[in-house]
Amino acid sequence: MSKSKRFFFQILLWLTVWMILSIGQADNRRLFIENLLVFSFQVFLIAGLIFYLAEKFLFKKKYLLFFVISILAIGLCTFISSNLFTPPRMPRIDELRHMPRRPPSRFLITLLFLTISYVIATFLETFLFAQKKEEETIRSKNENLQTELKLLKSQINPHFLFNSLNNIYALSVIDSNKTQESISYLSDMLRYVLYECERNFVPIEKEITYIENYIRLFSLKSSKPYNITTDFNSMDKSVSIAPMLFIPFIENAFKHSNIEKPNGSFINIKIITMSSNVRLIIENSIPKEKIHKDKLGGIGIENVRKRLNILYPNQHQLQIKDHKDVFKVELNINLTDYA
Repeated sequence: MSKSKRFFFQILLWLTVWMILSIGQADNRRLFIENLLVFSFQVFLIAGLIFYLAEKFLFKKKYLLFFVISILAIGLCTFISSNLFTPPRMPRIDELRHMPRRPPSRFLITLLFLTISYVIATFLETFLFAQKKEEETIRSKNENLQTELKLLKSQINPHFLFNSLNNIYALSVIDSNKTQESISYLSDMLRYVLYECERNFVPIEKEITYIENYIRLFSLKSSKPYNITTDFNSMDKSVSIAPMLFIPFIENAFKHSNIEKPNGSFINIKIITMSSNVRLIIENSIPKEKIHKDKLGGIGIENVRKRLNILYPNQHQLQIKDHKDVFKVELNINLTDYA
């Protein structure tokens, strides 16, 4: 709401109050004339607050200056409006003896009206300012989150492309006849990354198809089948999730399981999709002999942790367990608020 709208709203409010007070009065015209100056000073004080004092002092936390200026302004306006047209008359001594108890002076009544209107105006200005700042804070946080998400996605795509090209290069050395098939898988995967992943959410089936292509591309590196089992159980195919959430965990399993060596290595991937949640379970073997690798659960998994905290705050559970021979990742995403 603009300053002008706030100003006219409050003036209309106090005009309505004065009209209500005039109801039932014997001489409405006299009441109007006597209090016209009071209303004029209400307009003056509210205008000064909205268009100058609040922004200059109150919102900049110069509370002492704001308080002093406000008190002086209310006092001066009260004095002028209560004495300008009705100067006080000093009663004679004999009148004082028989004078009945007088109602509150005009000065006190005027002071009360001006103070109440000014305090209410200050409260409304403070409330609207706080609401505006909260909206700006929320908007700023959303913009920062979107920027961070874009940054995290930009970190995913080069990583994916680098790994895939490495796989194709290795495949071309082993069996050039399968290179064409691997390029076809890579083309489908790139299409998904470049076009589908620009959306905030994608159908779960497309994410699973991407994972299947990744496994096929990797499996082409050897003529012998790898010990990889998958179970993609989609009870509700209409479910959508944020793209590229699962693949870092799967890449991690392929990287650290030593799956290319058949001596007991394995990878088990399970995705269960229901209307209310999606569950990912990955188990991979931990080789007995040490292999040269980055720290387990490195940049890729940290990336996913950040994305999960942004996209599904308090709506996901991620458990990573490192047993003696098995590394297990279990991710459960609650989709109740994203249906």
